[in-house]
Amino acid sequence: MYPQQVHDYLQKFFKENNCEIVHGNEHYMTVQLTVDMDKKIMNRPFYWQYIENTNGVPDPAQLTLITDQTKLGKNIKGEVIHFGSPRLSQLFQTTNELGSYVQMYERVSNNLETRPILTPWLGVNYKVSYYCDRTKEMLHSLGINLMTGEIINGFHESLAVKELDAQKSERAFLLPYIIKPLRALDRLDAVIESIVQQEDHGWADEAKSRWQKDQAILEHFYEGIEDKPECYEMEKKAMEEQYEARIKMDIVNGGLFYMK
Repeated sequence: MYPQQVHDYLQKFFKENNCEIVHGNEHYMTVQLTVDMDKKIMNRPFYWQYIENTNGVPDPAQLTLITDQTKLGKNIKGEVIHFGSPRLSQLFQTTNELGSYVQMYERVSNNLETRPILTPWLGVNYKVSYYCDRTKEMLHSLGINLMTGEIINGFHESLAVKELDAQKSERAFLLPYIIKPLRALDRLDAVIESIVQQEDHGWADEAKSRWQKDQAILEHFYEGIEDKPECYEMEKKAMEEQYEARIKMDIVNGGLFYMK
């Protein structure tokens, strides 16, 4: 997940949770948290307990998040956030707790003479994790048109340029979907599996090579010992767990989006 993808995710996350982005650019943002969001992510239960017990005036925190420190001057201070960082993992978890599924509608004009037609799309964000003695994670955003079956890679980016509401306009006409969401999800699962299969898996071969070298050292250390001690098997098993290449695909969140 690249810095710009992280930045776009943060913008959407805070916007959808009614947290004002006070200032920033494409490399950082300062966010004014709501009371609810402060309680969820700032870990200050005693402060909020005091405010509630004394009927005090709440003062939710402002948070400055830096998504690409290399592009900023030294005068901007904040919390560096990147894929795999504790803060971003916390926001992913908060998204799951708040509801991993949404239904949104593209905002339509106030022209009373028109009745816009909105088409249903299923959008899903996948996290693909690559494990060996080194770890890498990537985020893929896929969308499928539930009328035509058209699939878009980078669906999240296409949503970022649209104005979406949780409530549909009374003037909008919603097309009924032809492809059922569960069937559409099966198609997207197949697409993400195909994307992963077509990637360069040289990293797995390199991990296997490092595994064989360490295994050779282990065997040399115990060479000539017929009844190998328990620690030998433990070290051998630990190497297998460390170097064995694995890929895990998870759905982070998704939703049904009606768009023009």
